[in-house]
Amino acid sequence: MAGLIREESIAEVREKARIDDVVAEHVTLRNAGGGSMKGLCPFHDEKSPSFHVTPSRGFFHCFGCQAGGDVIKFVMDIDALSFAEAVERLADKYGVQLRREEGDVRDDRPKGPQRSRLVEAHKVAQQFYAEQLATPDALVARQFLAERGFDQSAAETFGIGFAPRDGDALFKHLRQLAFSQEELVVGGLVAVGRSAYDRFRGRLLWPIRDASGDTIGFGARRIFDDDRIDAKYLNTSETPIYKKSQVLYGIDLARKDMARSSQAVVVEGYTDVMACHLAGVTSAVATCGTAFGDEHARVLRRFMNDHEEFRGEVIFAFDGDAAGQKAALRTFSGDQNFVSQTYVAVEPDGLDPCDLRIKQGDAAVRELVARRVPLYRFVLSNVVGKYDLDRADSRVDALREGARLVSSIRDKSKVDAFARELAGMVGIDVDQARAEVRRAAARGPARPDQRGSRRSEPQQAETPAPPAPRNPVPDLRDPRFALERETLKLVIQHPMAIGRTTSDIGVEDFTHPVYRAVWELVAAAGGPVAGSGDATWAGRLRDAATDPAVSSAISALGVEPIRTAKEPDAAYVSVHVFRLLELTAMRRIADLKSKLQRTNPVENAAEYNRMFGELAALEQHRRTLRERTVGAS
Repeated sequence: MAGLIREESIAEVREKARIDDVVAEHVTLRNAGGGSMKGLCPFHDEKSPSFHVTPSRGFFHCFGCQAGGDVIKFVMDIDALSFAEAVERLADKYGVQLRREEGDVRDDRPKGPQRSRLVEAHKVAQQFYAEQLATPDALVARQFLAERGFDQSAAETFGIGFAPRDGDALFKHLRQLAFSQEELVVGGLVAVGRSAYDRFRGRLLWPIRDASGDTIGFGARRIFDDDRIDAKYLNTSETPIYKKSQVLYGIDLARKDMARSSQAVVVEGYTDVMACHLAGVTSAVATCGTAFGDEHARVLRRFMNDHEEFRGEVIFAFDGDAAGQKAALRTFSGDQNFVSQTYVAVEPDGLDPCDLRIKQGDAAVRELVARRVPLYRFVLSNVVGKYDLDRADSRVDALREGARLVSSIRDKSKVDAFARELAGMVGIDVDQARAEVRRAAARGPARPDQRGSRRSEPQQAETPAPPAPRNPVPDLRDPRFALERETLKLVIQHPMAIGRTTSDIGVEDFTHPVYRAVWELVAAAGGPVAGSGDATWAGRLRDAATDPAVSSAISALGVEPIRTAKEPDAAYVSVHVFRLLELTAMRRIADLKSKLQRTNPVENAAEYNRMFGELAALEQHRRTLRERTVGAS
C-alpha cells in the first residue's frame, strides 16, 4: 500500500490549485470588493449570495451554512471525497507529482477505483467512440445526424461518437491501455454477464460532461432496427462520477453564456441542445433521461448567479402536447427554486428545437426563445383551457381548479398577481378570484379522491374578506437594500471621497423609502460635495429630517463601519456607484420586458418597436456599467 502523502506535496497542491479557479467550476463568482469574490453557495439553497472566496488567502466561507476551508476542503465537500482523494484529484489536474512517506500506510484510501481513473477511462472511451463514427459501420449514425442538420463539424464540437456493434470492442481497447475491469464496470462503461461486454453497442453516442468539461457518462440513441434493446435512449447508470439528478447535458458549453446573460434555456433532448447552440441560443442545456428536479435547479442557479440583485430568466422549452403540459405542471411545482423569472417557450406547431431548425432555420429557434411566456401564465392557461367558459358552471369549475393552483404557490408575494391573471382568463371580477383563492388555501391541498371531481360542493355563507394589511416598511438591513445602505454610508461618512462621483445618482436609484428620503435630504443640501470638509455634515442632514425614521437612519449610517479595512478611495466608491446604477438599469429593463410581454407586436408594431429599441439601449447601458464596475474593482 502507498504511504501517506508528504506535507510538502500537499503544500504544493494548495499553491498551484488556485481556489477561485477550482470554485469557479461550480459557482459563478463576482467581485465582492476587498479582494474577495462571492456567489451562490453550492452547499445549500439561498436567494442572496453569502458564499465568499478570498484568493489571496486561499480560503472560502459561506456566511449562510458556515461551510469553509481551503481548496482541498472545497473539493472534499463538493465531490464527497476523502482528504487524500481530493489531494490526488487536484494534483492530477494541476500537474503536481505527489511524494509519499515510506513505510506509512494510508488509512483513508477511498474504496474502489479512484475518481481520476474513472474520468480518464471516460475520456479515452469518448475518443474511441468519436473515431468509430468515421468507420463504414457507422454509416447509419452519420445519416441520422445529417438528416437532423448536423455536419461533421457539429459532431466534433459536441464530441459525438458511435459504439461498434461488437460486444466487447471498447472493453478490449481499454484493457489494452491498462484499465482494470473493476474500473470499467464501476464507471458504467462495461457490464458483466457470462463475460465482460460493452454497456453501449451499435448506438449513436453523446458524451455527457460536467461543468469542467470532463466526460462522466454517455447518452446512447437506438439507430438500428435489429437492436435487441427497444429503449430509444440508454443513459449511463448512477456511478461515483455520474449522478443523473445533478447532471445537465451541455452545461460545459453553456455555463459561460449563462453567467454572462443570466439566462438558461432548458430543452428536452441532446439534439435540441445541439440545435439551440448552433442557432445561437448558447445557454441551452437538457436533463439526461430524467425529469428536471431540485438538484438541476441548484446547478443552474449557481451558474446563472441567480439571486435577488441579479435575477435573470429560466426558459423551459416544452412540447405542445399533453406530455409537455404535464412537464410544465411538474416544473411549476418547483418554480420557487428560482429567484429568476421562469418562462415557457412552446412552438405553435408542436415542433421541438431540433425539428424547428430543420424546417425553418436558425432564426426560428432564436424566435422560439424570444417568444417565451411566463410559466405561471402557461400553466394557468392550460388549466382554464380545459373548460367551456361559455357555460356558467364550467366557469365555476375553472375558477376552482385555477384557485387551487394559485393557492399552492409557495411564494405568497406572487399570489395576488396570479389571482389577477386567473380572473382575466376566466372572465370574472378580481375580488371574486381572490376570494376563491383564499377559500382554496383554507381548504388545503385536495385529497387524491377529490382531484378532478365535478360534484357540487355544499354552499357555505361567504364571510367578508378581511381588509388587506398595510404594507410595512421593509427592514433597513434587508439584504435587498445593502448596496443602497453602503452607498449612503459613504455619502454621510466620507463626502470628500465620494465627491462628484455621485453626479449620476438620482432618487430613483433608492428603492427603500427611508433611504430614498435620506438621499432627497442630501440632494437638497447640495449633494455629497457640499459635505466635503464639513464636520457638521451628518448633523445638518439629521436636523433637516422631519421623519423620525429618517433621522434615526442618518444616525445609524453615520456610525456604522464601512466594509473595508482601509480608507475608501475613488475606486472603492466607484464600484458602489456603478453597481447601484446597474441595479436601477436592471429594474428598468425588467419593467420594459414586462411591458413588451404584454404588447402584441403585430397590433401595436410601432409601440413594440419603440420599446424594443429602448430595451436595447438599456441593455448596452447596463453592460457599460458592468464593465466600469469590473474596471474599478
